[in-house]
Amino acid sequence: MALFNEQEQELIAAAIADAEKLTSGEIRIAIDKYCEGEALEKAAAYFAKLGMEKTKNRNGVLIYLAYEDHKFAVIGDYGINKVVPDDFWETTRTAMQAHFTGGNLAGGIIAGITLAGEKLAMFFPYQNGDINELPNDIVYMDQNQITS
Repeated sequence: MALFNEQEQELIAAAIADAEKLTSGEIRIAIDKYCEGEALEKAAAYFAKLGMEKTKNRNGVLIYLAYEDHKFAVIGDYGINKVVPDDFWETTRTAMQAHFTGGNLAGGIIAGITLAGEKLAMFFPYQNGDINELPNDIVYMDQNQITS
């Protein structure tokens, strides 16, 4: 059984699609049940496993959630990291945590997508000919499946 119901999955995929309409950046969601170690380290490993560093402008963003361990991380590639404010990822995490604390996992993910999308659009606006370089599906890493 997926963490998110069908409606929540559709809302998350739509949030990614809406954010990416305004930017050349790419946003992905990776979900685990458990996370051994630090969430940021696991997110970095999945970032590479999902090929997110292969975007043309190095402007991919990964939101990682290990729901049973209550851990999560948000990371960006080199291109976005060099232009966003130093505290951007932490303020994004804080906004997401507010939803997570209230039990709204989908709302937290969508908040992260929205904030990342706004910054991506500011620094990497959509250009004619931009293509969606990575799928918008939620990736359930511990289940080795992709569900949208």
